This record gives sequence, C-alpha cells and structure tokens, in this order.
Amino acid sequence: MTELVSSVAEKVIEKLGSIVYQEVCLAWGVESDLKNLELTMSAIQAKLLDAEERQAKEHGLSLWLGELKDVLYDAVDVLDEFECEALRKQVVKTYGSTGKKVRRFFSCSNPLAFRLKMGHRMKEIRERLEGIKKLSDQFNLQERQLDDKHIVVRETHSFIPDSDVIGRDKDKQEIIDLLMQPGDDGNVSVIPIVGLGGMGKTTLAQSVYNDEMVKSNFHHRVWVCVSEDFEVKRLAKEILKSAGGEISENMSMDQVQANLRNVLNGKSFLIVLDDVWNEDRSEWNALKILLIEGAKGSKIIVTTRSHKVASVMTLGSIHELKGLPEQDCLCLFLKWAFEKGKDKQYPKLVEIGKDIVEKCRGVPLAVNTLGSLLYSKIEERDWISIRDNEIWKLEQKEKDILPALRLSYNKLPSYLKQCFAYCSLYPKDFRYSNENLIQCWMANGLLEKSNKSTEELENIGEQYLKELLSRSFFQEVHYRDQDNIRWSFKMHDLLHDLSLYVAQNDYCLIEDINNTNKFEKARHVSILDRKLGVDATITFLHKLNNNMRTIDSINIDESLVETCISRFKHLRLLNLRYSKLETLSSSIGTLKHLRYLNLCGNRKIKKLPNSICNLQNLETLILLQCEDLEELPRDIRKMVSLRHFVIATKQMRLPANGIECMSSLRYLSFYKCPRLECFNEGIQRLTALRHLSFLFCESLISLPQGMKHLTALEYLDITRCEKLNLMERDDYPTSLQTLHIGGLPQLVSFPQGLKGSADTLQFLCIFNCENLGVLPEWLPDLSSLRTLQILFCPKLSSLPEGMDRLTALRELHIVGCPELRRDYEREVAKIGARWSNSVLRIRCSWEIVLSEKDVPCA
Repeated sequence: MTELVSSVAEKVIEKLGSIVYQEVCLAWGVESDLKNLELTMSAIQAKLLDAEERQAKEHGLSLWLGELKDVLYDAVDVLDEFECEALRKQVVKTYGSTGKKVRRFFSCSNPLAFRLKMGHRMKEIRERLEGIKKLSDQFNLQERQLDDKHIVVRETHSFIPDSDVIGRDKDKQEIIDLLMQPGDDGNVSVIPIVGLGGMGKTTLAQSVYNDEMVKSNFHHRVWVCVSEDFEVKRLAKEILKSAGGEISENMSMDQVQANLRNVLNGKSFLIVLDDVWNEDRSEWNALKILLIEGAKGSKIIVTTRSHKVASVMTLGSIHELKGLPEQDCLCLFLKWAFEKGKDKQYPKLVEIGKDIVEKCRGVPLAVNTLGSLLYSKIEERDWISIRDNEIWKLEQKEKDILPALRLSYNKLPSYLKQCFAYCSLYPKDFRYSNENLIQCWMANGLLEKSNKSTEELENIGEQYLKELLSRSFFQEVHYRDQDNIRWSFKMHDLLHDLSLYVAQNDYCLIEDINNTNKFEKARHVSILDRKLGVDATITFLHKLNNNMRTIDSINIDESLVETCISRFKHLRLLNLRYSKLETLSSSIGTLKHLRYLNLCGNRKIKKLPNSICNLQNLETLILLQCEDLEELPRDIRKMVSLRHFVIATKQMRLPANGIECMSSLRYLSFYKCPRLECFNEGIQRLTALRHLSFLFCESLISLPQGMKHLTALEYLDITRCEKLNLMERDDYPTSLQTLHIGGLPQLVSFPQGLKGSADTLQFLCIFNCENLGVLPEWLPDLSSLRTLQILFCPKLSSLPEGMDRLTALRELHIVGCPELRRDYEREVAKIGARWSNSVLRIRCSWEIVLSEKDVPCA
C-alpha cells in the first residue's frame, strides 16, 4: 500500500499558504501559477482520506496514490527552489558574491533565466496534478474531512479460560492487590494497564475480572469495550445495562445518568474500560461524574496503549505491562502451533520455534500470530520460512499482530506518521538520540510550525518524541545526564517491523543488498551493508531515484560522495560519518537544498572547500572528531540558516566576522580544538543561541566577550580547558538552566558573574576541579536548583552556609571530595530535617572512582 500521501499533501498546501510564498509570488510574478496549484491541491486533498482508506482493497487506487505522491514530492522541490533563490539573493545582498558576472548571466541565478525555468516547472507540476485529478473520477472518490475518518470498532468480551493465560501471574496479583485496597469516599480509583499493542492488556484484564476473589468483592462487575468511540452516552448505557438497569433506544442523556446513578448508588462496582484511546479530559470527566455514587472501594480498570490516555484518567501510578519471559512465550507458541502434546514428536521444529519466538520479543499476540501460521504444518521448510522472514512480510489476518499494531499507527496525527516512518532507516535494536533524530526530522521538513508560532523547531521535535513515547512507540529511555536534556531510546522490534511496513515505498534500509527490494522509488536510503564495496555501492546509487532526499551510508569514499552530489541535487540530508574522506569535493556547494551534513569521525580531512559556504539552507553541520581539520572556511558567515554547529579546528583564532555573524545558531559546540586560544568580539549577536559548550580545548585562555547578552542561552558546558581562568571576567549569561564546569585546574573559586542565573539555574555539575577550594557563597540563592553534583574536587572542605534555603533541590551528589565529609554530614542533617516531606535523593561516596565515561561530557 501507499502510505504518507496525506502528510506530503499537507506539506505542499502549508508551503503554498505561508507568508514566505505569498511574498515569493509578488517577487517573481507567479501569483496565478501558485494560486492555480493551490486550488488543484485543495481539490485533491479533499478526496485523499477516502482514497487512503480504500486502497487496501483497490489496487488501482494504490497506484494512483503512488503517482500522486511522486508529483507532490516534486512540487515540494519546486517550491523549495523559490525559497533557496530568495535566500541566495539575501546573502548576496548582505555579503556580496564571488561568482563571475558572465557565468551568472547565463545561470539560473539570473532573474530572467530563473523565472523562465521555474515557470516551465510550475506548469509541468500543475499539468501532472490536473491529470491525476481527472483520473480520480474513475474511482468515484468522496470528499471527506479528517473528522469523517471511519472508526474501526474492536469488540472484546470479559471471558477467558485460565488455560489461555500464560506468564501473567505476577501482573495479575499486583492488579488484584490494588483492587482490594479500600479507596477513598467519593473518589473512584482508576487502575490503568498500559502497554504495546498485542502485549496482552485485555487478556490480563479478563483474567482479573474473572478471578473468584474479585467476583466476591464487588456487587457489580461491568465490562465495556470502548475502542475509538468514547461517546459518553453510549458508554453510560452499556454500563447501565451490564449493571442490571433498564435501557431503551430513545432514552435521553438525563434519563441515562439518573438511572445509572440510581443503580450504582451505595453498591461497590468494578468497571473495566477496555482499549481506551480518548485523550480528552473533559470527555472522561463527563463519564466519571456519573460513577461517583458507588460504595467506597469501587474501582475502574482501564487498558490503553497510551501513557497520555492513562494520565488523563488518573494522576496515580500505572501498571506498565512488559513482555513475557522467553520460556513463557515458547509455551504459548507451542500451544498455538501444535495440538496438545504433539510438540514432543517434533523436536527439530521446536528448536526452530525457539528462534521464531525470539523475534517476537515478548509480545504474546506476535507469538499467537506466528504459532497460528504454523498450526498443522510439520515440514521444516515452512517453519524455516517463518523464521527467516520479517513479520511485516508475512500474510496476516485482521486480528493478528501487524494489524493490531497498525491501529496505533492509524491513530497518529499525520505529522507523527512521517516521523515514525523515518525511524525505519535505522536497524533493529538501534539506540536513537533525541538531538540527532530531531535534526534529521528538521532537515526533511517533518516538523510543522504555523506561521504565527514562536515555538523553536527543536522544541517541537522534542514534543513529537515525547508524544511517540507516550503512545508506546519508543522504549528503554536512558538519560545521558541528570539534566534530562540528552536522552536515547529504542524501538521494539515489532514496531520497527511496522515502520518498515508503512515506509516501504519511501524509506529504504539496506543491511543486505541482496535482500533488498522496492528501493527504486525510495527518497530516503540508509546503506548499512558492510560487505558492499565501492563499485557495487556506486552501481546501486545509479539505480536510485534522482530526487533522493536522504543518503546515510557507511564506508563512503570520495568517488561515492561525488556520485551522490552529481546525481541527487535535491538532497536534504547527507550523512558521511566515520568515512575515510581526505577531501570533500568543492561541488558540495551545488546541493542548495541540503539541510544536514554530518562529517563526524572523518579524521583525515584537512580542509573544507569554501564552496561549502554556498549551502545557505544548511541547518546542521557536524565536524566532531575531524581532528586534522586545519581551519574553517573563510566565508562561513554565509551559512545563514545554520542552527546546529559542532566545530573542530586547529586554528589559534577563528576568522573575524565568521561565527559571530551566524545569527540562526541555536547549538554551538567547540570540541577538541587544541590550539584555540580566544575568540573575536561579537558573540552577543547570537541572540538565538541556546546551547554553548567548550570541550577539550586545552589552549583556551578566555571565553568570548559579550556572553551576558546571550539572553536565550540555557545550557553552558566548560570541560577540560586546562588553561582557562574563569575569574578573569564577570561577563556570563543570565538565563542558564544547566551548567557543567569540569576539568579546570585554574579554577580556585567561582566567578561572581555566574550568580546572574540564580533564578533560572536548575542543574549544576562541578567536577574534576582539582584546585577548587571554596564553593560560592551565593550557591544557596539558586532558587530553582533541582540537581547539584560535586564530583572529584579534593580541596573542597565545606558547603556554604544556608544550604537549607535550596527548597527546589531534589538530588544532591557528592563523590570523591574527602575534605567535604564532615561538613557534608552536618549540612545534610539540616537538609534532611528541612525536607523530610520532599523527594530529596542524596548520594555521598568517598572511595568510588568514576571512569571517564561516567564524568559528564567526558
């Protein structure tokens, strides 16, 4: 099937309606072209929902959607051309151009040539769209709004035989223990069971519901399958009917609520609301208020895939359902794959079955699905085929695992669907980084921001990640530091299968070139086949769509880079990390659509071509571990869109009017710049900068002047800069939320200027400052401080007076500071008394030696 068409269509219409393109219309005289394109797009979009829902049963519609998507991607590229040209003109006006006049006259930079070229391309796009619009007539597509989306009603019931429940005894007892608690008067306790689709939430609820102790504890037991339709009157009538009340078709809402409250009055009840998707708190409150007449101890069990749904329904704790242990999964698998006792006759099949079970990663419905596919099959080839195929490629019925997980995907807003599909470019068991994934989404235009919004794109990306996390699409979250700014996570293998399924025509992960198909139309490719040689990779690249947007590859050399640049002029993301490049082609500057360039780990590159500065749309440039890089390009200031810049250089001083002119910067990091001593004036111009770090800059003797004017700066990290003396100036930011200071042998005491962030600082880490003898007396004035870490500062002997004034403090870590011990014990006694009712976690150690990886940012 063809996925994600609506998302691309929304992107085209969003661009057409933006202020930027309204200005472009006037500047280039293409008002009528863009207006006609917008009208055609709107007419097509109105029928997209109907087409996408019908395509599974109508192959012709799937082909039609595929053609439409190709045109829409091309339309985005055309519209981006206008944006690129407008930005180029702005840069030329500000900084001038080094191009030759004769060459420019015949190039598309000439306004007349550009207007003619773009007029032709606009006409071509419009004609293709008109043709596709006419083709839609043969399918009799209906115009529908998103609100008209067909609701798939999933029906469940309350009964399950005990023999069908395997491996959930502990979970069952924990839920029953919660049900037996007395509860509060006038407040019905809600117990959410949250987990991935197919994890067995309904099965667990059924098992609890039918337990004899539970039956005897409640006067009424009610089971309601809620599914997607959280309609209060319908649910109230179902509860009323199950509780023994009378209902009729024509009952008003007032009659329903009166009867329901009367039936429940003074009676203890257990209500199971199965498969809840509602995130509207007002809808839940409208139902809950009808259920408060019951006796003390009444309970509601809710099963849902979403932490957000659970948080809407209760502020209490949730029961998160994890995967089944492998042995329990094997028992379940054998139950579905064989008739009772027959598995002992086929030991070889059981051994293959163990491998099949492993790929299910603890999800019972996946075990059931694969076991059912093999029921009554005793040929080894059938079992090996299931073992060696991806789950998403296997034929499945409506109630099998992939359709079950697809429900979660279908419920995603369109902007999250593309972001989820993008995750398919990474292999199974990959640990994603929040910062890097957000940058990749941003590079491909997947983060939506309205014209009037002032929200930073990075914040929008963070919201997307947390929403996917709350919907159980991600798991195993690890925070790099206690400041919770940088974190990583994984995706369950079955959800990775789902991402491959929904992304198969647009995104292509290549781990084995011999087992790859459907890549010809892909626009995002990740090449991770380590056995693939240079010649074979180049051959493969020539088979790809010319309009490629993402290339992420390992084992890249100069010839492969040249192939990418010459073929894929619409690239948004080029990841060349840990390659063996010695030079970067000067033709890199022709990739005017490029938003993300990662050169991390290219240790042999000595120089970047100045033409890289023509990448005026570039948002992310990563030079981490480019240890031989001698200098930054001279025209670096022309990269006016750069937001995220990680710098490595051997320069003693950076070029004047360079970085300090890059006013779009949000993230700036100097990493292993061994000769860098100082900075030019002008950093105060970086008014949007939020993150600034100086890491392993061993020759640095002073920080940039004007840092107090960086009013947006929230994060500052100064680590392993041995010659740096922070006491030389009091010019420090005043809105910091996170501050890391470590590996500074020159630091004897804290500069007074850091007190400027007293009202905003939430996380402070001081580590490996061997000569630091005293903490600042203003430390207790940090009214927002939540975490304080003091690590390996051997000369520190006391905490400042008044530490009990840190009323926001929740974590205090003191490690490897032997002189601080006696004073620590005295102050902590005070702190403990002051916050006996708060959540304060205190850690003190005198003998632990942290490895380098345990030290922040080491």
